[in-house]
Amino acid sequence: MPSKATRLHHQFVLFAIVGVAGFVVDSAVQFLAMHYGGLGHYWSRLVSYLAAATFTWGANRYYTFAGAQRQGLAGQWLRFLLANAVGGLANLGVYAWLVAHEPLVANWPVLGIAAGSLAGLIINFFLSRALVFRH
Repeated sequence: MPSKATRLHHQFVLFAIVGVAGFVVDSAVQFLAMHYGGLGHYWSRLVSYLAAATFTWGANRYYTFAGAQRQGLAGQWLRFLLANAVGGLANLGVYAWLVAHEPLVANWPVLGIAAGSLAGLIINFFLSRALVFRH
């Protein structure tokens, strides 16, 4: 049986992989919302964040925390959003600051999405593990 540290490391790696996939979802939805939906930098980012959060919740439920308690979908999704609000605020805050202060990021919002995603990763992992996907 793997040690607690090994399980924690394995979960973190899976969480990060799911996060990378979530980054792809986030970036694609943000691009589509801006360029085809007519939304600006901030509204498109809100839409893309919610899409990515929903995707990552489902993937983490199925892969990363497969052995966790199974709870009702809607309630667990809401707990995931609430528990990850701190990381989400860090994510969105970094994005907003960079878009407002760095012309390169305003022209290439995907850079802000990447920086924001990294800012929230560790916070989101530990809050998800402790509050949403308990064993």
